[in-house]
Amino acid sequence: MKIEELQKKDLQYIWHPCSQMKDYEEFPPIVIDRGEGPYLYDLTGRSYLDAVSSWWVNLFGHSNPRINEAVKKQLDKLEHVIFANFSHQPAIELAEKIVNITPAGLNKVFFADNGSSAVEVAMKLSFQYHQQTGRGEKTRFVALTDAYHGETLGALSVGDIDLYNRIYKPMLLDTIKVSGPDCFRCPYDQERHTCQADCFEEMEKTIVDKHSEICSVIIEPLVQAAAGMKIYPPQYLTKLRALCSDYHIHLIADEIAVGFGRTGQMFACNHAAISPDIICLSKGLTGGYLPLSLAVVTDEIYQAFYHDYKELKAFMHSHSYTGNPLACAAAVETLNIFQDESVLEQNKLKSAKIKEVVESHCQGHPYIGEFRQLGMIGALELVADRETKEAFPWEQRVGYQIYRKALQEGLLLRPLGNVLYFMPPYVVTDQDIEFMVTKAFRALNEYFGLS
Repeated sequence: MKIEELQKKDLQYIWHPCSQMKDYEEFPPIVIDRGEGPYLYDLTGRSYLDAVSSWWVNLFGHSNPRINEAVKKQLDKLEHVIFANFSHQPAIELAEKIVNITPAGLNKVFFADNGSSAVEVAMKLSFQYHQQTGRGEKTRFVALTDAYHGETLGALSVGDIDLYNRIYKPMLLDTIKVSGPDCFRCPYDQERHTCQADCFEEMEKTIVDKHSEICSVIIEPLVQAAAGMKIYPPQYLTKLRALCSDYHIHLIADEIAVGFGRTGQMFACNHAAISPDIICLSKGLTGGYLPLSLAVVTDEIYQAFYHDYKELKAFMHSHSYTGNPLACAAAVETLNIFQDESVLEQNKLKSAKIKEVVESHCQGHPYIGEFRQLGMIGALELVADRETKEAFPWEQRVGYQIYRKALQEGLLLRPLGNVLYFMPPYVVTDQDIEFMVTKAFRALNEYFGLS
């Protein structure tokens, strides 16, 4: 079937996510035929370097031979089985591996099927825990402004990005929002490299004043991703962990986007040497192959649900595809690759290469306010005025226009408003990094009419 026919059928039947479908009238979907390593190939054979890991999920490249083989092997044995009172080897092996690599004290694994679901699980667990342990007045959640935790109603309730939340606000839970860290436009005029997280004072005041009604605080550790890769210092996490412990409040770490090596360590919480009460994991968990998520919790939380049927204290939450064996097999092999191939050590070199190449292009650039980086996450904040840090108006759609130009250069970007970011698969070479950054700047400069 010809490309034009496929595109026509696509637009006849499919409603794409995070899109204004009217845009597709003049810019129809690119039909991808195959992937290999960090590259995608359309039906014409044209390649695109996947600089965003296909929404941050792909860790070890498309069509990775090791993960391919693991999924194929599992497919011939067991595709799925009910997970209530039944289990299987891939899930057991995965749970053991996860407990061994997550921060200390997280010893029980609850399976779900996507990031939003993991957040819902974490919220429900925290809420029910307090109801069952004599703190029934603790019913509210605290979250940061500019947070993103998913798009189901509970997850939206603790999120704070208008693009996703605004229309649904009458349906959402009454949560407490605290101003999130903003190191680029810091109200305390602190330099990023010397910041001691003075911005924590609002969170501290909120918890001290309202601790009796708070069941948990949920955060994206160190990087508020959907907000534009807003990176903040580990000291914020250190202070938050201590305060939550003091007031019997659960700390939920949403590491869905930043876990599995994205920040340079296996988990972002490791940078602050803290352990949350619940950690939410997904995205890179299966190497980008299949939907799977986890909420990993402490023994203390688990024991609050461990009871006979004189009282119904069980956690009555399930998904039809909970613990899917194919997804678990992909996840087990993904973690094996980390162990066998010294991935985090190799990523240090690749992270340094990204920084070197980006900084060689952006010195004195009139529309780049900042380049910020943490591990394999790099972000360029575009500004209309470098002195005032004035942002481009949303309706100008600067990022979208650059995205389209980058595709013409063979590069898949997915800007977040005025922020261009790089989050490539870990299999990129130095040559791929040079290509990625050079093409991004070519698209950016073409948009702004710069040579």
